[in-house]
Amino acid sequence: MNILIMGMGYVGVTTALLLAELGWNVTGLDPNESRIRMLSQGVLPFYEPGLDDALSKHLASGRITFTSEVDMAVCNNEIIFLCVGTPSGSDGSADLRFIKEAAESIGNNMPGYRLVVIKSTVPVGTNEQVVQWITQAQLTAISFDVISNPEFLREGSALRDALEPDRIIIGSENDQATERLRSLYEKLSCPVVVTKPKTAELIKYAANAFLATKISYINELARLCTKLGVNIADVAVGIGMDHRIGAHFLRAGIGYGGSCFPKDIHALLFTAQEHDLSLTILEKVVQVNQSQAVYYLDIWEQLLGTFNGKTIAVLGISFKPDTDDIREAPAIGMIAKLLESSAMIRVHDPVAKLPGSMYSEQLQQFDSLEETIQDCDAVILCSEWKPYITADWGQLRSRLKQPFLLDGRNMLDGAQLTSQGYHYSGIGMNWTQMHK
Repeated sequence: MNILIMGMGYVGVTTALLLAELGWNVTGLDPNESRIRMLSQGVLPFYEPGLDDALSKHLASGRITFTSEVDMAVCNNEIIFLCVGTPSGSDGSADLRFIKEAAESIGNNMPGYRLVVIKSTVPVGTNEQVVQWITQAQLTAISFDVISNPEFLREGSALRDALEPDRIIIGSENDQATERLRSLYEKLSCPVVVTKPKTAELIKYAANAFLATKISYINELARLCTKLGVNIADVAVGIGMDHRIGAHFLRAGIGYGGSCFPKDIHALLFTAQEHDLSLTILEKVVQVNQSQAVYYLDIWEQLLGTFNGKTIAVLGISFKPDTDDIREAPAIGMIAKLLESSAMIRVHDPVAKLPGSMYSEQLQQFDSLEETIQDCDAVILCSEWKPYITADWGQLRSRLKQPFLLDGRNMLDGAQLTSQGYHYSGIGMNWTQMHK
């Protein structure tokens, strides 16, 4: 079977390489000709460990090709995956214009039966809309099926998640189409859940919303731990051993970010509002997340006396390690707050770059960790990149004007750093109070 992937973003590229790895012939389609040229030359348009090697491998094998010609792509491939973006609108709703454009292009160009698979994260009911859009765009009536098959990829480990999924969700109204999609994944060893399209669409949103809820829960609890002189990491271990709770997503920090959790929760809240319902727990999840970084920034400013006129190093601007994605990254919000406080900011990240529009005399990004922290009054750690965890902080201390190390991810050993002369402060811990 020849497979077309519409949309060569993060999800589309990963899905294309997964299917090529499983032995299928794949075509990647995107209207951005510059992106298509990059991919055809073996260059990823974003950073994701492992995908570059997989891309080179399957370009060489001929399993994957790329194009911007939608008419030929739709004509030549019987199975079409929709992996286009669904960005947030100003009201929090998912913008489906790219889904609609893709559906209409399928309807305009399909010469025969097509199986359309929605991989993009879309609101409940989108499957039905895609059926309507394809039907309305057809010049003559041609049969097709639309299946919902949401992705569950994590930035930083996308290829592994694709090859070793926890589950595959298929939302379908047609048994024959379901089996055809199953056959694409037959080499993968995991449970396959077959359900209705609306259920499949909601499963994706519900999963991300639940994970975000765990994060905001432990982050809000961390605020109480700071007041009580209790280490939130110890609390997380104690509750995480309960198999009903589990240890995952219980690491306190300055909040979640990225392209999925914030967007998907807002879309789910919007869907609830459309049906005259308030998801009050999720509303609070968002409130906690939006205030978490600023909450601890206020605490840290008290430790320094003021940020005004101080030089602050911000380490790790991507929302998590092993990605260059700075969308909704807590570090970006912290930087904005520090700028308002008239601090001088020096930024470092192993991969991610600040947008050019952000640079100023007050804000600069540097290539090395050593240069970044030189003569700084404090270091704020914002994402758990390995170079920060393995750095020789004992040796680096001499570069600082003042040895304040403010750990927004609880990634370092506070006891060791304190013994080395640092004023260490993490999330959900008052190190001085805990060790009086």
